[in-house]
Amino acid sequence: MLNFLKQVGDYAKETAQAAKFIGQGLSVTFDHMKRRPVTVQYPYEKLIPSERYRGRIHFEFDKCISCEVCVRVCPINLPVVDWEFNRETKKKTLNHYSIDFGVCIFCGNCVEYCPTNCLSMTEEYELASYDRHNLNYDNVALGRLPYKVTNDPMVTPMREFGYLPKGVMDPHDLPAGTQRAGRLPKDILAELETQKAKEDAKKASVEAAE
Repeated sequence: MLNFLKQVGDYAKETAQAAKFIGQGLSVTFDHMKRRPVTVQYPYEKLIPSERYRGRIHFEFDKCISCEVCVRVCPINLPVVDWEFNRETKKKTLNHYSIDFGVCIFCGNCVEYCPTNCLSMTEEYELASYDRHNLNYDNVALGRLPYKVTNDPMVTPMREFGYLPKGVMDPHDLPAGTQRAGRLPKDILAELETQKAKEDAKKASVEAAE
């Protein structure tokens, strides 16, 4: 008899736990049902990449001095720098430069440590190809500037959630000129400089009064 009552009690506890877990799952579902859907109709609508997005690398052939710093700092020694030494000028002459984006991890080390700033990260992320060999960009392909989402007349640019005003969840009907939720670093620095100038002026006036 006691064993039967114990089995009934365990069954009741498991039933209560199952009902609790189902209720928790349904609460999350009902919470999302109250929110407006945010769908990007790609490729007619595209999100604007963040300010520090690391996309395809842009290369400026005229600035490169063939120092191969990018090769040394790359975790996988990816950039291929083909150069020859010019005995007349006693300098390296760059012949060819290439990066295979099928292997690149987009860490940005080559851009960070380049002494002549001939490398830079762009906003381009559409690098899909049917042949992996097409992802090996030479210096001509790397020198091509990408087309920004905001400048493409065929695309409707939309902001990411981090750049929407506070409380706004739908980037489709965003009024023109709407400010982002956070502030840009330059605005914060300007405010700090203004506060410092006020404090210096106040301190100077106190010293003058004394």
